[in-house]
Amino acid sequence: MSAPQFTPVPFGDVTVPVLKGGYYDRFHAAPNLEAVAEDPAAGNLDFFRRFPKQRLASRVGPVWAPNFYYRAKTAQLLFLAPMSQLRRALPDPLEPLHALPGYGLVALSLFRYDLCDNDPYNEVSVAVVIRVPGSRGSHLRELRASMQRDRFHAHVLALPVDTEIARVRGVEAYQLPKWRTEIALSFDETLELNLTNAAGGTDLSLSSPIPPQQDLAPQSRIGTSVMVNRIDGRWHRTTVHTNKLRLGQKLLPRDISLGFGTGAVSQLLKALGVGRLLRMDVMTDGQLVLNLPIPANE
Repeated sequence: MSAPQFTPVPFGDVTVPVLKGGYYDRFHAAPNLEAVAEDPAAGNLDFFRRFPKQRLASRVGPVWAPNFYYRAKTAQLLFLAPMSQLRRALPDPLEPLHALPGYGLVALSLFRYDLCDNDPYNEVSVAVVIRVPGSRGSHLRELRASMQRDRFHAHVLALPVDTEIARVRGVEAYQLPKWRTEIALSFDETLELNLTNAAGGTDLSLSSPIPPQQDLAPQSRIGTSVMVNRIDGRWHRTTVHTNKLRLGQKLLPRDISLGFGTGAVSQLLKALGVGRLLRMDVMTDGQLVLNLPIPANE
């Protein structure tokens, strides 16, 4: 198999190498859905018709948004962590959402984007589940409501990726804590992750059976996550919609091998004090829509 070829494209004030002949090279994040539909790998695109792309202002100039992820696989591991350590990790006025007395939630999420506007890439996320900014009252009631609505707010602390276009877009347009590294991520027989550190060794590794998968009717299970972070000193919300097509879940899983190495993600998870793994969700087929950040009420 020949090595992939790359071509330079402008993004804001920088030039980024992208896959030659790939989606970004061809469409620059503004594809015609009818053209995408000609790709046998794309599948049904009705979900994306709900979110027409627009040319919108951003901190890097006008861009096409939202960003579409036509075929994706994801896994999320939800851990308990001490509230005291989560509070130290969060900037004011963000507040961790209580799950149990004295404990909040940390989400370790893995993403494999097989077909998307940015070309294929892998991503790892570490985020603290937070209260809806400005909310009051019972944490338990808010957690239950979030679970029922499948809508969660989080503050992302780490977001390594394995392509330069994904890094540049995340840093320049969203000011997310992204860096580029090697990520080996597989959803084949088992879920396998090897995240590489800056020295070429292992930062984080994971191996787990994939929970039995259930096929879902298109657009019958749409989840929403809202990232809350500062951009140029002001608070913003970035909303992601997920159309779940094939999904499995396991509560209190015990057959997971999680290996800490030497690197930023392992160091962060240890600093957060992650403990008991409450739940693992694995989606082996789905679609995502990533919106541009919008200013939040201060």
